[in-house]
Amino acid sequence: MSTATPAPAEAAHDTRAALRLITCGSVDDGKSTLIGRLLVDSKAVLQDHLAGVQRQGQTDLALLTDGLSAEREQGITIDVAYRYFSTEARKFIIGDAPGHEQYTRNMVTAASSADAAVVLVDATKLDWRNPALALLPQTRRHSLLVKLLRVPSVVFAVNKLDAVDDGATAFAHIAAALNAFAQQAGITVTAVVPVSALKGWNVVDAAEQDGWCGYHGPTLLEILEHLPVTGPETGLPLAFPVQWVEKFSSSSDTSQGRRVFWGRVAAGQVRPGQAVRVAPNGQTAVVAQVLDHVRQAGEVSAGHSAGIVLDRELDVSRGDWLLAVDTAGASLEASREISATVAWLDDETLVPGRVYWALHGHRWVKAKVKRIVHQLDIHTLAEHDAGELPPNAIGHVELALQEPLATRPFAESRSLGALVLVDTASHRTAGAVLVR
Repeated sequence: MSTATPAPAEAAHDTRAALRLITCGSVDDGKSTLIGRLLVDSKAVLQDHLAGVQRQGQTDLALLTDGLSAEREQGITIDVAYRYFSTEARKFIIGDAPGHEQYTRNMVTAASSADAAVVLVDATKLDWRNPALALLPQTRRHSLLVKLLRVPSVVFAVNKLDAVDDGATAFAHIAAALNAFAQQAGITVTAVVPVSALKGWNVVDAAEQDGWCGYHGPTLLEILEHLPVTGPETGLPLAFPVQWVEKFSSSSDTSQGRRVFWGRVAAGQVRPGQAVRVAPNGQTAVVAQVLDHVRQAGEVSAGHSAGIVLDRELDVSRGDWLLAVDTAGASLEASREISATVAWLDDETLVPGRVYWALHGHRWVKAKVKRIVHQLDIHTLAEHDAGELPPNAIGHVELALQEPLATRPFAESRSLGALVLVDTASHRTAGAVLVR
């Protein structure tokens, strides 16, 4: 039921950095309890902290991540809670995403930067005796969003199998349904694991019964310890979003500009002598100096912070992009028209003609919804014509921008292909846009 783990040499290379992962799925599937179990059984929780999450004399593992008072009162997860823990093999940054449909926007925020997703499935909510059982809508929605957001590794954890009469049959039917859905949706599944977050079976330690539910593979933690992290986009041409502009207090050197443009390299590498074009104004210059995060001169690659000094003074501000220029003098073209997949997160329905703020890197532009091409049916995975998108829907839209943006398809670049739509009146996050 699970795929093979990487070879030891590959794993040693892949697991140097901390793994950013999220738990997602339908409401009350046990996501917070699962994370609590990971923290407790991996010895990442102090005794005094455990003493503070007691209910009626028993430890409530969910309280280790549900920190908001409203979450503790209602027994639900509302916002994403991040926890940090480590094992002898690697470090983890784990986010507990809410399962409620109305908080899908928070799940999308967490998934946008995740290396892996653990999608929990509650066996007790499904018709597990039926070989052709139907998955819950939120399980399907979260799995599709994880795929759209290019989360590299997806692990399905079938929870609460200790609470059903025939765990082996339940796991076999649920795993078959998950694999069939994943194949239809084009989701690459890393593993399907039976777990009991409440009792701790197959989470950190193996189940007490050998071959529980007919499963003989690794525990969830063992799988997570061998998952790769998302590598920086070093294979693409340079793309650098300017976040902050620093002006020298005084400088008599006229061979270069007197300002340092700071930010994080989104794609490629930046080095002295490199030709760049400023987007959106189109001016060109040559990189005179590159500083790393501690102001040491040298080359900086994608994923790292850098300060760039150009060979001459140009009008560059926060939100502008510095883009590589090739030997023919061409660079990534900017456009006012974008065709994109959108995960609609606002409580109000998306209709053509509405205008939103669009955030790309650190740049804000006005974006008008020209047309809704279609909506994705999360049950059948069919695309059908639509004149509007209701809350939590996924669809294909066309946007008209007030100013041109230099983008790449999201399938090529997470940083250049992602935008966020924000309501101009309420300033709420309205949609996650993925350039097609």
